[in-house]
Amino acid sequence: METFTIALLLFGALAGGFVSGLAGFGTALMALGIWLYVLPPSLAVPLVLICSVIAQSSTLPSMWKSFDLSLVWPFLIGGLIGVPIGTTLVASADPKVFRLSVGVLLLIFSSALYFNKKQFAVTFGGRIADGAIGFAGGILGGLAGLSGPLPILWANIRGWNKHERRGIFQLFNFTVLATALMLQTASGLVAFKVVWLAMVAFPGTLIGAWLGARVYHALSDKHFGDVVLGLLFLSGATLVWNSVNAF
Repeated sequence: METFTIALLLFGALAGGFVSGLAGFGTALMALGIWLYVLPPSLAVPLVLICSVIAQSSTLPSMWKSFDLSLVWPFLIGGLIGVPIGTTLVASADPKVFRLSVGVLLLIFSSALYFNKKQFAVTFGGRIADGAIGFAGGILGGLAGLSGPLPILWANIRGWNKHERRGIFQLFNFTVLATALMLQTASGLVAFKVVWLAMVAFPGTLIGAWLGARVYHALSDKHFGDVVLGLLFLSGATLVWNSVNAF
């Protein structure tokens, strides 16, 4: 492997790990844009799943006690039910349409939430609504790797504090992405070369996640919310740009 390829691989792992450690999601948002310069999607996508699981696993011990698990379990149950459904839809649905639709929604809602000065605290639907959002996120995760946006937006609308939101972001994405990775591996979609690439990216992922977690602990509720909405806006813009270019 060329030195330039290894350098970009490590840089992408560092950037993806940092964002994951900071916000509890976003490995793909940062790493894919870098890795796709030197890796085909067939290698870059499963590598993102592996590095996401690594990054989130490494930061769980330092944050576990601050998570409210009573808020998370409806999302997890819904997500686990939705992932296999999304995986089966891959053959019949057009992921580009989903990416474009989700991208537009992210741009609209992240902008609206950022510029709205009134604090949301929506209680509609209770845990049933939380489970339904998790189910939809699981389907999108299995179909197009987009497990995070809906639960993340919903958690912001609920008005939960940064530790409550972080618990949902991290545990939900960890569970859905780990399940997607197992399904892809069982289906023979993860090439052996991906394992070797993951070993190269491993140090960068861990260092980035550690740095991101330190910044997270220093953020206030408001600043954490601004970071999350900024990442959602960037994710939406990226999805729309890539989807329009793919048509």
